[in-house]
Amino acid sequence: MLTLTENAADAVRTIVSQTPDAQTAGLRIQGTSSSPDGYALTLAPSPTPGDAVVETGDARVFLEQDAADELDDKVLDAQVTDEGVRFALAVQQ
Repeated sequence: MLTLTENAADAVRTIVSQTPDAQTAGLRIQGTSSSPDGYALTLAPSPTPGDAVVETGDARVFLEQDAADELDDKVLDAQVTDEGVRFALAVQQ
C-alpha cells in the first residue's frame, strides 16, 4: 500500500486543515501513470465508495482503485517551496 513520508503527511494535514470538512477530508489521487493527464490530485470531503484510504497519523489520502493498484509499492513525498507544495512518488525501499 502507498505510504507517506513525514513531509507528505505534514503537507496533506496542512492542506486539509484549511477546509470546512477537515475532520473527514483528505487528498484524493485518481488516474494512472498511463492516463493522458497522469495522476489527478484533488481535495475530497470524504472517500468515494471503493477508495482505499491511507492514514498517517491524521493525514488522509484517498486512492481511487486503479491508482491504489498502481501505487501499491510507492511512497508519496512532498517538498514545500515558495510556489507551493510539490508531491513526488518513489519506489518503497
